[in-house]
Amino acid sequence: MEMQYFKQYSHSLGREMECKVYGHSGRPVLFIPCQDGRFFDFENYRMANVWDPWIESGQVMVFAVDTVDQETWSNKNGDPAWRSWRHEQWMHYLMDEIPYFIRDMVNSRNGWDGQPGIIAFGCSLGATHAANLFFRRPDLYTGLLALSGIYTAEYGFGDYMDEWVYKNSPVHYLANMPADHPYVSWYGRNKGIICVGQGPWELPESTHRLKEIFREKGIDIWVDFWGFDCSHDWPWWYKQVEYFAPKLLG
Repeated sequence: MEMQYFKQYSHSLGREMECKVYGHSGRPVLFIPCQDGRFFDFENYRMANVWDPWIESGQVMVFAVDTVDQETWSNKNGDPAWRSWRHEQWMHYLMDEIPYFIRDMVNSRNGWDGQPGIIAFGCSLGATHAANLFFRRPDLYTGLLALSGIYTAEYGFGDYMDEWVYKNSPVHYLANMPADHPYVSWYGRNKGIICVGQGPWELPESTHRLKEIFREKGIDIWVDFWGFDCSHDWPWWYKQVEYFAPKLLG
């Protein structure tokens, strides 16, 4: 498997950010690690092994990035206004900077010309962030595989609410999105998969709420609930990637 490491300055965050790219050609997949995670978690937690068939066959290139969760969602004792704005800065890194780095590399490797749609992928809080990218920028993030996420910012910010918390809480902003909003049909043209188990450490409540919102708005996204034996842990996420990846890429 071809692997490349990059360290680049982010103007959105005002600091250098690290990432690693896996693969030589194919569609771009952005991997967002679990809570407080680092770019190397894709490899260290053996998720790269699970994606290996699609990476080695040239179907996908995976771009693994860093989180700033320790400054934002996990920093429960910090000033919530600062934390919410810092998270929004990270989102702009993922919406305004990384997509163009991905575009240039993927186009070069595949001989393409244009803006290739990115698949956002994550587990746990990584799934939360991946889904948020898919919903906020359906022009850039045209695919989604979100496993065991929580889709309300209450998880990180409690009862605190401001403009930036709201914009990063899908349960809130999707519920208020008009049914005739252009993004509604865009979501349907894209391909989104959201999955959660109902076993140990899983929190499926916000996924149930998302499913209700999708039904109310006519949003065509696959929401799948696995059984009470399915726990919030890597072995189940491996199984879910093996099951869903062919359907997402097909």
